[in-house]
Amino acid sequence: MRTFIENFEIMLKKLPKLTKNFYLIVGMLFLLWMLFLDSNDLYTQYKLNRQLHNLENEKDFYQQKIEEVKEEREQLLTDSEALEKFAREKYLMKKESEDLYVIVEE
Repeated sequence: MRTFIENFEIMLKKLPKLTKNFYLIVGMLFLLWMLFLDSNDLYTQYKLNRQLHNLENEKDFYQQKIEEVKEEREQLLTDSEALEKFAREKYLMKKESEDLYVIVEE
């Protein structure tokens, strides 16, 4: 009956030569670790890249909204008619001699 070591040596001789290369085996294990098991694996990088893209889109949207608000603010500060219109529409203000009716559409 063969010993464990003899069986192991026979099994090693049957393996192809490439699988006996220490550097290839270590390189493949390292590659598998980095691609699937590491905290910065491919899936995590994909999710982070998608999140970055979404945040950049939101940043562009909010920068555009900031510019619109700045333009509206500048217009309200320079034009008294625009300020009056804004006060009437937004805060339902009226002149003392006026009656105000609010119509709510359903």
